[in-house]
Amino acid sequence: MRDLIVTENITVDGVIDATGGWFGPADNETEADQVEAVREQFEAADAVLFGRVTFEEMRGYWPHQTDDTTGVADYLNKVTKYVASRTLRDPQWDNTTVLRGPLTAEIRDLKVEPGADIVATGSISLVHSLMAAGLVNEYRLFQHPVVLGRGARLFPDGMPLPPLRLAEARAFDSGVVLLRYRASTSRE
Repeated sequence: MRDLIVTENITVDGVIDATGGWFGPADNETEADQVEAVREQFEAADAVLFGRVTFEEMRGYWPHQTDDTTGVADYLNKVTKYVASRTLRDPQWDNTTVLRGPLTAEIRDLKVEPGADIVATGSISLVHSLMAAGLVNEYRLFQHPVVLGRGARLFPDGMPLPPLRLAEARAFDSGVVLLRYRASTSRE
């Protein structure tokens, strides 16, 4: 069975809403250790999952990056992509499948197909739905040394979660810390 991994950039106070530009793509020259961690995640995943808004933002940026030395553009252009949307007809990005719902059943079906991890990133509404359905196996949080005090949070008040077990904590030269948490139980 494939794992569903939620990977997010997150502030110290739990905000993942990137409005305001508090983080950007890692720079291969100044954040080489962080870029290497992202590459490790690429190797473990053969699919990414987006909500429509995040998908359109990614599609509008990454396919046009010709001087990306991090490998993100190459990875995203080649990997299997799923976008959850009832209205998107033509994704206009190679290797993309539109999931029209019911979403929980479609994700459960993807998880039992042969393959490596499926990574969901950004896409806060989608991620909250996946969390509520008990479908998330692991959280990979790139915690930035920033406090915003406002914005959408990964773990909203009242969201029931299974117990989480710390699987890894890794500090990078930039001050960002990767925190990997495994869900101890699942509702699948």
